[in-house]
Amino acid sequence: MTEDKNEISILEDMKTISVYTGNVVRWCGSMKKCPTSTAQEVLDCLKAALCEWGSKCNSDRMEGKFHQGLPEHLVCNLIQPTEWIDPDERQDIRISAKLFICQSDLKIVKEAVTCACSELGVSQLDSVILSVVALSEENRPTLEDLMPYWKELEVFVQGQKVASIGVSDLDREVLEALCQHAQVQPSSNQVNLASCCVIPPDLAAFAKDNNIQLLTHNDPADILPVGSFQQALRTSLQDPRADEWAPHWILRYSVIIKERGIIKSKGYMVHAEKQAARHQ
Repeated sequence: MTEDKNEISILEDMKTISVYTGNVVRWCGSMKKCPTSTAQEVLDCLKAALCEWGSKCNSDRMEGKFHQGLPEHLVCNLIQPTEWIDPDERQDIRISAKLFICQSDLKIVKEAVTCACSELGVSQLDSVILSVVALSEENRPTLEDLMPYWKELEVFVQGQKVASIGVSDLDREVLEALCQHAQVQPSSNQVNLASCCVIPPDLAAFAKDNNIQLLTHNDPADILPVGSFQQALRTSLQDPRADEWAPHWILRYSVIIKERGIIKSKGYMVHAEKQAARHQ
């Protein structure tokens, strides 16, 4: 029995996996301890969501409901109907998002923003902050890393799907270059205080002169490493093909009550693809 179980792969014929965790408060309440970092938070929520889906999948498999097989594009959606945005309350809340781009693919911006609007039931996000994995040896995003994705975001601003857009971890030189080349100016720049205890004076001065808000964050450079994602698949689904997968993008959203400044809900959307499929 054990040998047969190890040979079964739920993921064998799939090409993409999308996991929508829903409100993380739901998951944190069922965990023995709260996550100590944002990286741990997204990983814990991902595991919990996959475990819940995996349990249902195994139950359906036992009941013989998979006569036609599993879909090529798996969507593990655990967003509850109560989390959808009430149109009557939309003007009283702010929806902000941070998009972490893990792989080089210009389709990511459109996929992620469209997905967030659709799953939350809104026509516009109030803000999107772009975080691009640095491709240079300096471990900081360059204008070349950032600009293609920024242009994609500008399209959503011009189409009124996103109200404002910002960036993360740009130094003064790259931020200035972005402002010179962008059609839509960045409204904010997040600074990681773990790597920069004090905001550099030249960055602070440039931001002030150009009406760019400087925010702080504690997200790691790689919020969901490939190895951690594969381990989550392996432990949650007991699937032998977990090593074939890699996260493509992660979007974290927060729904905030404007007048009170209280986070009503927060969640993650994780999209992964089979690594071999990306190179076909």
